Amino acid sequence: MELRQARYFLVLAEECHFGRAAARLHVAQPALSQQIKQLERELGITLFHRSTRHVELTEAGRHLMGYAQTLVTEAERARVHMTELATGQAGRVSVGFIGTATYDVLPRVARTVRAELPHIVIELRGELLTPQLMEGLRTGVYDLVVLRPAAPSEGVDIVPLRTEPLVAVLPAHHPLATDREIALSALAGETFVIHTAQPRSAMYDRVLAACARAGFQPSSLVEVGETATLVVLVAAGHGVALVPESVQSLRLDGATYVPLNERETVDLVLGRRSHRNTPAAQQVAAVIERCVRD
Repeated sequence: MELRQARYFLVLAEECHFGRAAARLHVAQPALSQQIKQLERELGITLFHRSTRHVELTEAGRHLMGYAQTLVTEAERARVHMTELATGQAGRVSVGFIGTATYDVLPRVARTVRAELPHIVIELRGELLTPQLMEGLRTGVYDLVVLRPAAPSEGVDIVPLRTEPLVAVLPAHHPLATDREIALSALAGETFVIHTAQPRSAMYDRVLAACARAGFQPSSLVEVGETATLVVLVAAGHGVALVPESVQSLRLDGATYVPLNERETVDLVLGRRSHRNTPAAQQVAAVIERCVRD
């Protein structure tokens, strides 16, 4: 049974009149009659009792109605779904985030995609390091990644998202915790809680470079893999830290964020494959850009 035959059969079953059914279907009446006869031959059973004045479903025809309706309904669902896939309104997209973007960017992206693109299944993974994200993008684990600038990689496009200042994270009892802003050099001699060197976090090099420009090297380092752990350790008095301003959305008792006098900044970028981007991934990429820049 072809899809066209199923549609013709259902309309004729509703109208029980070849003329009216043909008009609804925008086909000639002989063409409709021929298709119904062909369907009956293929199925080996009579579907309609016909007379010069009356057309009526047979028992077999009534049984066929459910199957025909399912066929037409599923075909329409498939058409709609394929259209959604083609236009980026449906699909599955995997996105990875560095730790410092996990607390402000990831929630906004999740809310916006759910509200604006409800048929896209989005998989979000946070608290990752830039090297992990770049490798995941290259291997196809992630369709999109939000990360710090990394070395150029063939087949990967980088889109700038924002530049944000670094701020100090101090224990609440620290003598400088109540200052409106501080010089980074005031933290010389402090233990720094910092993202890991192995695997290499982009923030590891960025923080040490900022300290060097301020004229010192941290007396000691406590390395962590996650931004939340970093702030927890500072709150517990294990040291101080430098983080992007957006991390202030992660509020923990015992930790205080203090701006720096110096203009120390860090960039946030969106990474995506140069080729093989699905329409759904392109739609989510546009949402990420909007969420970060607005």
